[in-house]
Amino acid sequence: MNKKEVYDYLNKKNIKYEVIEHEAVRTMEESTKIGVLYPDGDAKNLFVRDDKKRNYYLITVKGDPRVDLKEFKNKYNTRTLSFASEKDLWDKMKLIPGSVTPLGLLNDNDKKIIFFLDKAFFNGSNMIAVHPNENTATVWLNVNDLVEIIKEHGNQINIVDI
Repeated sequence: MNKKEVYDYLNKKNIKYEVIEHEAVRTMEESTKIGVLYPDGDAKNLFVRDDKKRNYYLITVKGDPRVDLKEFKNKYNTRTLSFASEKDLWDKMKLIPGSVTPLGLLNDNDKKIIFFLDKAFFNGSNMIAVHPNENTATVWLNVNDLVEIIKEHGNQINIVDI
C-alpha cells in the first residue's frame, strides 16, 4: 500500500485518524520540525532481523528511547538481532529507510514479521503517530485501532514493556 491506499483503507474501515502532510523526514530529530497533534503519541520504529535472517521484527516504542537490542534479545528470547538492510525493508514491507511504520506490516504478504509494540502507548491519549507508508505525512490514530488492523491482517503482535 502506498500513502493514498493507506488513507483509503483507513476510511473504508471507518477508522478515525488525523493527518499532517509535510516534507520528508527520516529521523526522530527531523520529525520535531513538523506539527504535533498528540505529543504523547510519538513513535520510534526499528526494523530488525535475527542473525540467521529467519525472523524479522518491527519494534515500535513510545518517544525516542534508545533500544538495546542485546537486552531485547534476552528479554524476548530471540536470536541475536541487528538492523535489517534497505533491501530487506523493501522486500518485506515495501518501505524505504525513514518511512518505517507499523502500517508497513499491511504490505507483509507472508505475515511473517513479528510486531512488538510498547505498552506505554496505552497510557494517556492512546494515540500513536505513524507514517502512512511514506515519510511525507504523519497519521495519528488510536493505538487500539492500529492493533486491530494488524491483527486482522494476520501478523503476530506482542504488546510489551520496552
